[in-house]
Amino acid sequence: MNQSDDRSRRTFLKKAGGVSLGLTGSSLFNCCSGKGNKQKSDEAGTLFIGKPHSGEDRIERVKIAALGMQRYDWEQGTVGQALLEMGELDLAISFARGAILRQENGRFSVLKGNGPITDCSSIGEVVLFAEAKTGDPVFRKGAAEMLEVFRRSEHKTPEGILFHTQEPTKWIMSDANYMLPPFLAACGEYKEALKQIEGWRQYLYNPKEHLYSHIYDYENQSFKREEFWGTGNGWSAAGFCRVIKMLPDSMPEEKQKLIEQTKDLIDACLNYMNNDGTFHDVVNKPETFIEVNLSQMLAYSIFRGVSAGFLEKSYIEKAELMRKAANERVDNLGYIHDVCGCPNFDRSYFSPEAQAFYLLMEAAAKDIVR
Repeated sequence: MNQSDDRSRRTFLKKAGGVSLGLTGSSLFNCCSGKGNKQKSDEAGTLFIGKPHSGEDRIERVKIAALGMQRYDWEQGTVGQALLEMGELDLAISFARGAILRQENGRFSVLKGNGPITDCSSIGEVVLFAEAKTGDPVFRKGAAEMLEVFRRSEHKTPEGILFHTQEPTKWIMSDANYMLPPFLAACGEYKEALKQIEGWRQYLYNPKEHLYSHIYDYENQSFKREEFWGTGNGWSAAGFCRVIKMLPDSMPEEKQKLIEQTKDLIDACLNYMNNDGTFHDVVNKPETFIEVNLSQMLAYSIFRGVSAGFLEKSYIEKAELMRKAANERVDNLGYIHDVCGCPNFDRSYFSPEAQAFYLLMEAAAKDIVR
């Protein structure tokens, strides 16, 4: 494994479980409750004193915590997307500009050396929004350069399916479904977005469980990690929902096919949901740690699916249960406990992507017509 892989979340230790962080010293909050300390001061620097006094206060704390965390390329993209969907447009544009400032050889949000094309593309929709909103050509130029990196890359299968990991490692991973296809769709490259989704599906989708395995090692023609990682399936469901939203009416058959695949995946995940709305890190392995980022990702996907009309409203009950499980794990500082944590994603800890998906979930919940 190269140095870049070792730095990123791609380093997965082969552990059957993990120690879930407790919430000692912090309070649990019901997502529907407005109770708590209502004396939060408006004075600067006092945001985190006492308990959240409302749902909006809790959301603000999660947002502030997310902004304060160090971020890799895919995390910059996911938090930026959350800000966009929340309507925090100035912050979203700032995130897009930050990705441009760290653009190297066409790739967005590079911290040290080139990142994987898929992960670097994750902020692409936000960059395109920034261009449309501001008219600043720097965003148009940046998006064009990022798209050209994908087009020119030879880091693909003979069929043109991009590998998720940085060159030269040839791994196909379920994470990619969220990172690249929405950017391609936002660029109007609808057929290419669907081609990549279908290409990865051929390697990762398990027709018996209707779930996605995590990592396929193309070079060795074998699974690197065949397990059904919860977060990987969550990435896929959420990414599909974003692409569905952008597909034009002139592609009804393609849109319906992706809708059916999305419903199939959501239903398969829900088969393994615990009674309290949580999941296990590997969804069908109860010996792995309890995890709520998949809960957030699926709740987001359900809310977006219901809003778009391709999921029945009956799904909302389960989405609200998952939403409640996530809200109960937000501490006073806005950090979400019991998520698959960075940097190696082999234990229960904290992560910017979990912070982002809390915000995405809450934004999507607000858009539901009940």
